[in-house]
Amino acid sequence: MRNLDLSPLYRSFIGFDHLASMIDAASRNEKQPGYPPYNIELLGEDKYRITMAVAGFEQSELEIHVEENTLQVTGNKIEKDEERKFLHKGISERNFERKFQLGDHVKVLSADLKNGLLHIELERVIPEAKKPRKIEIGSNLLEG
Repeated sequence: MRNLDLSPLYRSFIGFDHLASMIDAASRNEKQPGYPPYNIELLGEDKYRITMAVAGFEQSELEIHVEENTLQVTGNKIEKDEERKFLHKGISERNFERKFQLGDHVKVLSADLKNGLLHIELERVIPEAKKPRKIEIGSNLLEG
């Protein structure tokens, strides 16, 4: 893997150092495994859904955490004492950890497990202060 030199971004773009830091961190992260498979859907202008195929996992074996714009989904299969003999084992049922980087102001609304699929609903909620606004020419924004 080649390293990217992001120093020109730090020199050229004022206020974008957070973005450059995120790109730098992403380039250092190891590639995530392909298990479990997932979809990311755009449901509306600011609504999203992540669907993960978690066949064989019970609700109690799955955990979802959000911390500092990172959504982490973890599956820990509980070992059972019963001995099973498989003629073919195509359902993995192995432990996993998958991380998703969330954009600024993206909130996790809910999670639901149905028919072996974990659905996580997300929405981008932009605060009023961050929304675009029209500035009238000749207006003084500093006056109360």
